[in-house]
Amino acid sequence: MGRHVIIGAGTIGSALAVKLADEGHEVAVVSRRGAAPRHDRVRGVAMDATNAEALGNLAVGADVLYNCANPRYDRWERDWPPIATSILAAASSSGAVLVTLSNLYGYGPVDHAMAESDPLAATSRKGRVRAEMWASALHAHDTGAVRATEVRASDFFGPTVRSTGILGERVVPRILDNATISLLGDLDAPHSWTYVDDVARALQVVGHDPRAWGRAWHAPTAPPLSSREAVEGLAAAAGLDAPRVRRLPWSLVRVAGVVSAEVRELAEIAYQFDRPFVVDSTAFTDTFQVCPTPLSESFAQTVAWWRQVRGFPLPSLVAAH
Repeated sequence: MGRHVIIGAGTIGSALAVKLADEGHEVAVVSRRGAAPRHDRVRGVAMDATNAEALGNLAVGADVLYNCANPRYDRWERDWPPIATSILAAASSSGAVLVTLSNLYGYGPVDHAMAESDPLAATSRKGRVRAEMWASALHAHDTGAVRATEVRASDFFGPTVRSTGILGERVVPRILDNATISLLGDLDAPHSWTYVDDVARALQVVGHDPRAWGRAWHAPTAPPLSSREAVEGLAAAAGLDAPRVRRLPWSLVRVAGVVSAEVRELAEIAYQFDRPFVVDSTAFTDTFQVCPTPLSESFAQTVAWWRQVRGFPLPSLVAAH
């Protein structure tokens, strides 16, 4: 089997590590503290991802180098360039395929379902950072310095997604508590949600398949639901009535942003909440024959995980009473 190096021990990096290890691969997960999921074939490596030489040495002999790093939200402009430059250099020196996990910020506001062929015309600072990262990787690929690809996903949800996902701790625990949920933007605008397991699976696929290299792909994503519909779907999966959902005004976000730099950063991507935000992932599903997990199943898995970590009874026990 092969060797794989993953930068980032967060939700996606950890899920990917387990998938690869379950296939029989040896996996090294790089993070500042050396964190990694527990698995016989997974080891954690404490390393600064901006150290291109050390990262390149670690990647020697690796089949794929995955960039699943996640700098602090309010530090993207400062932290992403040196991290991305280092990872690109490590892929070039080691010969490993470079697979980058990305999002949809690079497209900027659009009035249609986003496709990989759309121009990267970001209007936000964070979006431009993402667009520039891909431009650098694609140039390196086109000039023969690396073999590179990128997987773009919409808002994550699923087991282990807590504060980083809209449908994380702000929503599912409150459904279980029958408490009012406050969400940003137009609660009835269609929105794409990408299940974490589908993101990890997409990264796994493109790292192994030469057809994926030299372009970006959208992770398999189920048909869009509005925020209100997503809450209703999760509540149904929990066997509960949907709680009240109210719109959180941007004025409160601006007030909170005075003391929280990360909250303040939300303002420049308000368009993602105030208008339809839909991704087209048919290119991936048609090419690799990998479909998104049905929402009924992904919602059920999400609720089951939250019930476990919060000590709520599982559905079978609820039914018994």
